[in-house]
Amino acid sequence: MGSRVRVWLNRTYAENVFFMDQLRSNPQLRPVEIHATHGDPDSPVLAAADTAAMEPEGLSPAAYVEYALDQCARHSIDVFVPVLHQAAIVAHRAEFAALGTALLAPPSEAVAVFLDKATAYQAVQAVGVPVPPWWRVRTEEELVSAVETLEAEGHKACFKPAAGAGGVGFRVITRTPFSLAHLNGFPSPYVPLDLVVEALRSAEEPVDWLVMPLLGQPEVSVDCLTAPDGRVRMAVGRTKNGRRRGFTLHPSFIEPARLLAEAFGLHYLTNIQFRMLGDDPVLMDVNTRPAGGLHQLSQCGINAPWAAVRLALGEEPGEMVPPLLGQDYTVLAGPRPVRPVSLPQQRTDAPAPTLPAVPAPAHATEAAPAPEPAPAHASKASNATTAAIAPA
Repeated sequence: MGSRVRVWLNRTYAENVFFMDQLRSNPQLRPVEIHATHGDPDSPVLAAADTAAMEPEGLSPAAYVEYALDQCARHSIDVFVPVLHQAAIVAHRAEFAALGTALLAPPSEAVAVFLDKATAYQAVQAVGVPVPPWWRVRTEEELVSAVETLEAEGHKACFKPAAGAGGVGFRVITRTPFSLAHLNGFPSPYVPLDLVVEALRSAEEPVDWLVMPLLGQPEVSVDCLTAPDGRVRMAVGRTKNGRRRGFTLHPSFIEPARLLAEAFGLHYLTNIQFRMLGDDPVLMDVNTRPAGGLHQLSQCGINAPWAAVRLALGEEPGEMVPPLLGQDYTVLAGPRPVRPVSLPQQRTDAPAPTLPAVPAPAHATEAAPAPEPAPAHASKASNATTAAIAPA
């Protein structure tokens, strides 16, 4: 058993509770203490940490870097996994190193390339990795022109912000007029073109979108672990096709992911996503951070978070080849604890008034006031867990 390792995860997504679990269950039985900070007091990441703190709101990127340096010094952080303000933080890598803190994130040059999807697509094409046809649009005229071009080629058009993470802002263009059909069932990503055009006409500022064809499934997210020497130590694909999830080592996904990781110096844990344009995989996105579903690689016998921490500490985990590919599975929601109630707006002193159990008399002329929300004493956070399903 080696010396204790102190790891900090700043404001991140709830699924990283599993990242934390894997660090603690490392095969070297190394003691790991985790510090977590967040802007949401009910983030399960805070409850899962050994020490936790609320992050100050409204900090500029520069001010956040100062805050991060102070956290690393105050809590003797060995490895910092930055998500919020990653680009600003990695630009100060030397200052963190002077405190004894290693950043588990790519170099600033690599992060900068993939902050903007249009810049990223141009750079990726230059090294020979295929991308879908795309248009950068800021006006209604540019939007309509791109949509008409795609539709003439038999594609459905979709758009997403040129900068952003996950599926935030993703929509699919439809020519179907808005009707009750759009209000039935669950909310849909489909939006009529005329409503999008009208929104652009009334917008006070131009948008910055990428328009491209709606790509097909499967979606394959390749989790890569790349050492500072530039060599990939791990590349495993996680497949998603509807509800069904699985794993792949198929060269059509793994080889371009390895090429990108090495060509752009995507050190440590990154996630490179592909979808299908017809029968061919094309790049969809590159995330310069650990993926929320990274823990699912444990079904392949891999503890990627711990291997990355070892690399950040200057140790060598070796080639991470999965001893098996886990069976297909699906993702379910499960409870995770949150910290005790501490917000002033969450009342704990007296029960809220309730409505009477019988209807008010018909002659009543004043409506009873609505009850206040009940206290959230036993709040639970849902996070992704996995359950195996039979292969197709």
